[in-house]
Amino acid sequence: MKKVIAPVITPATPPEVGATLQRLRLDRGLTLEDLSRTAGVSKSMLSQIEREKANPTIAVAWRLANALGIGMAELLTAEVPKVDLIRMLEPHETPTLPGEHSGYVLKILGPMELAGRFEWYELILAPGGALISNPHDPGTSEHLTLIAGNVEVEVDGLKKKLKVGGTARYDADRIHAIRNVGKTEAKALMVVTHR
Repeated sequence: MKKVIAPVITPATPPEVGATLQRLRLDRGLTLEDLSRTAGVSKSMLSQIEREKANPTIAVAWRLANALGIGMAELLTAEVPKVDLIRMLEPHETPTLPGEHSGYVLKILGPMELAGRFEWYELILAPGGALISNPHDPGTSEHLTLIAGNVEVEVDGLKKKLKVGGTARYDADRIHAIRNVGKTEAKALMVVTHR
């Protein structure tokens, strides 16, 4: 009896990822410049990929997938994935900006697609720790709600203590600082809005 081997069918051309990349980028509210900065891929290369004038190398596809928070398979397929009604993030998936030298940890709770418009963070300050910021873009404001500890907010030299459960609202387009003035760790929720 002769053994029959099924032929392996492979596409003659590489997958065209331009439409998929553009859909994923626009779904997240990102400009070409935003994605370029996050992925470390030139804006002109992104434009060429989206217009199907170029296909990304494996390294570029990997950087784009990481910047978009997806797997490479999702980037390289034309299928529109089903959207989960509830998307769960594990604690290790929450991006964190450590400021150990300044005594703070800033956890980025908001999704990347809202960055630059509406952002929210969990701020943890060690005793004596401070988050000191230069002025943000004009019209930016911050809303800081203290969950635990003792915190002082300073804007342009004016200092005010915040009570647990209280919220400080202030212009963040000026020099501002959040300091833990207590002897225990402080925790706060910070919301940043951009005009």
